Parts: sequence; C-alpha cells; structure tokens
Amino acid sequence: MAKILVLYYSSYGHMSTMADAAAEGARAGGAEVDVLRVPETAPAEVAKAAGFKDDHTHPLIDSVDRLADYDGIVFGSPTRFGRMSSQMASFLDQAGGLWFRGALNGKVGAAFTSTASQHGGQETTLFSLITNMLHFGMAVVGLDYGFDGQNGVDEVKGGSPYGATTIAGADGSRMPSAVDLDGARYMGRRVAETAAKLAG
Repeated sequence: MAKILVLYYSSYGHMSTMADAAAEGARAGGAEVDVLRVPETAPAEVAKAAGFKDDHTHPLIDSVDRLADYDGIVFGSPTRFGRMSSQMASFLDQAGGLWFRGALNGKVGAAFTSTASQHGGQETTLFSLITNMLHFGMAVVGLDYGFDGQNGVDEVKGGSPYGATTIAGADGSRMPSAVDLDGARYMGRRVAETAAKLAG
C-alpha cells in the first residue's frame, strides 16, 4: 500500500476543499493518506484584515523531513501573481537537506491550485510547484485527459493537463465545482496508483 501526503496552503478554504478531494481519490486508489497544511507566514494582523480562514480542519506539518516518509506527495497552493504562495515556497525552501540526500528521488508528485479568474496564472503556478518536484527528483503526475471533465466549454471549470485546478472568483465566493473536485479525485487516484507501481 502506497503512503501519500496531500500537503497544501489555503487562505480561504478553496485549497483545503481540493485537498480533501485529492485525498479521497488517493484512498480510492488503495493508498494510506495524510492531509497536512504548511504554516501561515503572514502576520496575524494581515491575515485577519484579509479575512483568512482560521478554523482549519487539517493539522500543520511538523517538519520538512516528513516529506521523506511518503511514496507520493500532492502539493496544493493558491496562485499568488502567477506562482505558488509564499507560504508554500517558504516551506519548500527548507528542503535543501532532503534534496542533498536525494530523499525524494523517485517519489511521485502532483500539483493543484486555484485562481481568482480563468486566466489568473493556473498553469504557471502548477509549473512553479512542478519545478520544485523535478529538482527533488520526483516523478510528476498531471491531470491527464483520461479525466474528460476538464474538456468542453459548457460551464466555468478548472482543470489542466498539468494539475487539478479551481476558480475562486474575484471575491472568493466560488467554491470548487463538482467537476473541479472530480479532477482532484482523479489525479489523487493516479498518484496513488503510480506510487504503488513504482514502490512495487
């Protein structure tokens, strides 16, 4: 049984919801799954003024060294000006020792994100996460076109061959749709299945 970590940062709850869907998919793929979040780095007064969510459902990860305990990691971060959030970047910047030891070589990685608009930098954000994974020596799994839900223009929806996505709206009021969540589940399952094959 593969052991998968879904690790994310969320300001307003969109990434937390997508993380749960990715974890559900990984469990359906036969994996043991943990869902953890990276620490907040914004000053408390800034987070409060911006209305950041503070009733988190997932615990904080206690150390960057925990990453080495898993066969696969699904990273989730909202977009900040077309790249991953500073909170996720700050956490991953602590992984130099893991990189030096090759502790993540051959593990499976995937990414998910959210933006305010349909063209708000989803793919560049996914690639900012994927770049880290490749430097860590991970095998990257995307949201392949076996997930047909990402096709079509019948509704506003996320989805990219590079990872699962959702669109929050300019005021953050749009939560992930059924299609967005199905994409995250599909990708989580693919990560679990791929990790089991590589570990086997």
